[in-house]
Amino acid sequence: MQAFLKEEASQGRRAVLARFFISDAQNQAEALNKALESCLWPAPAGGEGQAPAVSIVEQPPLDRSRITALVQTSSDKPSWLFHSLRLSEDEAQGLDSYAQARFLFDKYLDIIRPMGLELKTHCARTWIYVRDIDSNYAGVVKARNDVFVLEGLSHYTHYIASTGIGGATECRNAVVAMDFLTYPQLIEQDKTYLKALSHLSPTHDYGVAFERGVKLSDGHIYISGTASIDKYGQVLYPGDITAQTDRLLENIGQLLSEGGSSLEQVPYFIIYLRDISEYETVDAYMQKRFPAVPRVLLEARVCRPAWLIEMECETE
Repeated sequence: MQAFLKEEASQGRRAVLARFFISDAQNQAEALNKALESCLWPAPAGGEGQAPAVSIVEQPPLDRSRITALVQTSSDKPSWLFHSLRLSEDEAQGLDSYAQARFLFDKYLDIIRPMGLELKTHCARTWIYVRDIDSNYAGVVKARNDVFVLEGLSHYTHYIASTGIGGATECRNAVVAMDFLTYPQLIEQDKTYLKALSHLSPTHDYGVAFERGVKLSDGHIYISGTASIDKYGQVLYPGDITAQTDRLLENIGQLLSEGGSSLEQVPYFIIYLRDISEYETVDAYMQKRFPAVPRVLLEARVCRPAWLIEMECETE
């Protein structure tokens, strides 16, 4: 990574966001955090050295590496804030998934409110990681729904683009972790919510609260975690990983088209697989269809057991 960062610095760019996906949080997270504290983040000529925003989550990379990093660089100061919120052992002790999710949302609100910001207007994207998602997701969904009601979000107004996916941290008592992407200068008129109703159902039809995607006025599009689903909210092609991959990409393509973009403009994909035995099939599929587009394949269970795969992306 150091060689990459030095090359970017020579081109006038510095790291602004680094997301790390690790295979074993109990044995890797502490060492990784210490390494990052001592890491030299090369600055562009005439620029200032500064550590990027960082997220670390246990979602084992399926290429058999221990750690995979997704690093965003820029020649400009980011117009966004990134908060990666994790529970300590003491904070998580004795709390179920509902209470932990409420705790993390409250922690985020305590950060942004003194800045004069609000969840409804300024938060553009979230990632919610749930340990043992088959058991704990329902509590997280209820917590998010309750927070959104209090903060004035609903299907009559809007929700927030999001990925809710299996993931863990080094905290053994924690079953929930969250990342938030916030734009302090954002106003509601800057956002267009992408629905693709010809292919996808509104999320509130099946009791969850997130937007399929959002386009900002600067042209940036964030696509939420997307799976093989139809406009009635039903899982398509149970048990068929290739057919599910086809359909979810069709769904993403429709969302991007609604935002004036396309799959050909996606700079990278993050791919979540429920079953690690499907890795070679999906990797070969993506290599054939998008040979020049970087991808990260991770072991992470999707919120419905019948979904074998989920994918997220963004465009600029």
